Amino acid sequence: MKKTFSFGVLHMAVAFTVAYLMTGSLLVGGAIALVEPAINTIAYFFHEKFWESKNASETAATLQPSA
Repeated sequence: MKKTFSFGVLHMAVAFTVAYLMTGSLLVGGAIALVEPAINTIAYFFHEKFWESKNASETAATLQPSA
C-alpha cells in the first residue's frame, strides 16, 4: 500500500510540474495535477475490463472441443 500511495504522489507531482512548466500557472498546474490522475484512474478501470473480457473470450475459445 505504501508503494501505491507513493506512486500516486509521484504521479500528481509530475502532472503538476509538467503543467506548470507548460503554462506558468499554479492554478492550471494544480487543477491538472488533480484532474489528470482521476481521469487516468477511470480509464485504467475500463482498460482492465476490456482485457479481462478479451482474455476470457480467448480462454473460452481454446477450451472448445475441435469438431
